[in-house]
Amino acid sequence: MAVLNVPTPDYMSDDEFTIFGDSVGRFLDEHASPDRLTEWRKQGIIPRSFWEKAATAGILGLSTSAEYGGIGGDFRHEVVLMREIGLRGFEGWDVTLHNAIIAPYIETYGSEAQKQKWLPRIASAEAISAIAMTEPGAGSDLQGVKTTARRDGDHYVINGSKTFISNGQNADLILMVVKTDPSAGARGVSLILVDANDAEGFERGRNLDKIGRSMADTSELFFNDVRVPIENLLGAEEGLGFIQLMQKLPQERLILAVQGVAAIEYALGITIDYVKERQAFGKAIFDFQNTQFKLAELKTEATIARVFVDHCVGQHLKGELDSATASMAKYWVSDLHCKLVDECLQLHGGYGYMNEYPIALAYKDARINRIYGGTNEIMKLLISRTI
Repeated sequence: MAVLNVPTPDYMSDDEFTIFGDSVGRFLDEHASPDRLTEWRKQGIIPRSFWEKAATAGILGLSTSAEYGGIGGDFRHEVVLMREIGLRGFEGWDVTLHNAIIAPYIETYGSEAQKQKWLPRIASAEAISAIAMTEPGAGSDLQGVKTTARRDGDHYVINGSKTFISNGQNADLILMVVKTDPSAGARGVSLILVDANDAEGFERGRNLDKIGRSMADTSELFFNDVRVPIENLLGAEEGLGFIQLMQKLPQERLILAVQGVAAIEYALGITIDYVKERQAFGKAIFDFQNTQFKLAELKTEATIARVFVDHCVGQHLKGELDSATASMAKYWVSDLHCKLVDECLQLHGGYGYMNEYPIALAYKDARINRIYGGTNEIMKLLISRTI
């Protein structure tokens, strides 16, 4: 039974999405079972073999055009995938970063040669992708990046370091945020594609030890005189990177909101199951009025989040989702996610503090959502500019 009683939006009413969701669900149940997720958490990385199985199942390159080797779907298919992953507590597989963030940069801004080279590889898992924005001294402030790409004949020479890079250990393709003109501020930012398997001077640092999302490979990356052809510049000329980022960040923030709502529904679902089974003072925990009132509050808040995010997805599909509204969705849902999972853990009592219980893992996994994709403080700053 669904945790929330929210009608399916009209834009998702086609049977195609139900069938696709069932297919994704079966794939995840078979190849990403709870035992495997536990194993991947211990290993700190999701194996490449799983990515390859996902490609064979038609889960990679979902919204990439068929002419470039993709499935030829749209953002709705990505939403279905995000929800199926989130509803299983599968936190750490950054396939949506690969599918719905990096691939669209290439398909929107890339040259024909770049599209032909990279998009089929992204869809087949031949190339797992990452985007390298954050640096030790620059997070939400993308204008503050220090990594440089200096023109030298037919090549750029890249120097600098990146950190907190999702898919960093697995990545074959890295979409780099660099300064091609350090003196020009935002106008000096460019995006450059780096083939990690053919980049002398490139080094992967450690797989970072995080509070949560432990199966996600999150890495430091180092670039020491890495030479890449000038053809790897994304866009017709240098200095377009900041504009490209600003145009794509609303979708990234909406993605975080969609994922957050699915994670909220997961946490609420496992908590409802727990309180109906767990006994205290001779009756189920659910039978206490405090439990019923608390769950009523949480279901109400989760419903509000789901309806708002469904609205935002609809706006995005029509090309009408503005940056401020995407920022509202990202910050509000991630704040609610952390609050709700904390309340759900409380209803588990001492068992909620044990790592063997899914709610404990959900609690740890939730915290990063208020930070990545732009901190919630930055989201509020962007919203305030519209007031």
